[in-house]
Amino acid sequence: MPTTVQQPVSTLSLKEWAVAVKALGEGKQIITVRKGGLYEETREFKLENNTFYLYPTYEHQNAEMVKPQYHALLNATLEGWSIEKPTVEIEYFAEITDDVELMDEQKLRALAPFHIWNDNFADVRLHWKKKQPLHILFARVYKLAKPFELPIDESYKGCKSWHNLLQEVTQQGFSPVLSDEEYEQQRAAVMQILNS
Repeated sequence: MPTTVQQPVSTLSLKEWAVAVKALGEGKQIITVRKGGLYEETREFKLENNTFYLYPTYEHQNAEMVKPQYHALLNATLEGWSIEKPTVEIEYFAEITDDVELMDEQKLRALAPFHIWNDNFADVRLHWKKKQPLHILFARVYKLAKPFELPIDESYKGCKSWHNLLQEVTQQGFSPVLSDEEYEQQRAAVMQILNS
């Protein structure tokens, strides 16, 4: 799957824990697990677009939901951050190559080597809104050549998965976090579990 992606034209962004954004941005994982925010209009997760910015959130991160070997990564996201900080930095955008729905607990547990979250996090995500499937999003992540900082607007807050950034994003250079080969290798390994 050769790299032909463009930087997003829209300002759509997906909110995700800062530690997960960092893990995606450093190539430590290529999947993220979604079921929707508390205040989604439809009460379930919907992929709004295949490409979007990754908006890191900090205040609800919980070390008890992250594997111990990634606590240093979590702590790194909190350096220099405070609840009063008026800005957020956007470093990455993602292209979703696959969106797989999952309701099988055994398969979810089998994905453990491929993400930073522990079984507790996985269980909470799976069992919340039990009748709705989890979305396993395969994210091909790109690092912007020049991250941008923007003021945190009140509309960015709350438990919603998606929001549009309220300022234009300058088109600039970017590079894939993983090579085509590295991404495809991880994708194939995860898909093998999901398709088994």
